Amino acid sequence: MIYTVLTWLIMVISVFLVIVVLVQNSKGGGITNNFSSSQQLFGVRKTTDFLEKATWTLAAALILFSFACAGTMPSANQENRSSEFDELLRNQNAARQQTEAPAFPAPAAESAAPAAEQPAE
Repeated sequence: MIYTVLTWLIMVISVFLVIVVLVQNSKGGGITNNFSSSQQLFGVRKTTDFLEKATWTLAAALILFSFACAGTMPSANQENRSSEFDELLRNQNAARQQTEAPAFPAPAAESAAPAAEQPAE
């Protein structure tokens, strides 16, 4: 859920960043050429400052949300993770039970002296 929201935010920020960068002129003009009068409330200098601040803010937000998205990315087998762990535990328990020695009684001790052999006649 969070991963999906962060992905959408990254896409929206990317679109705004592209728009802000395209509005700027590489020589410092861009949209500010349309505002030739510096008497305006949102004049040439203020437009350049706004676009520069918007570019840096959007770039920083894009980096921040990218790291957050990488941190919340679900793994490929997240749903199967617990079942695989349970199966591993069951296999280890079964292997442990098979390697334990069975609880059989010890064999009866045979007499220490073997029967004397009689020579054949």
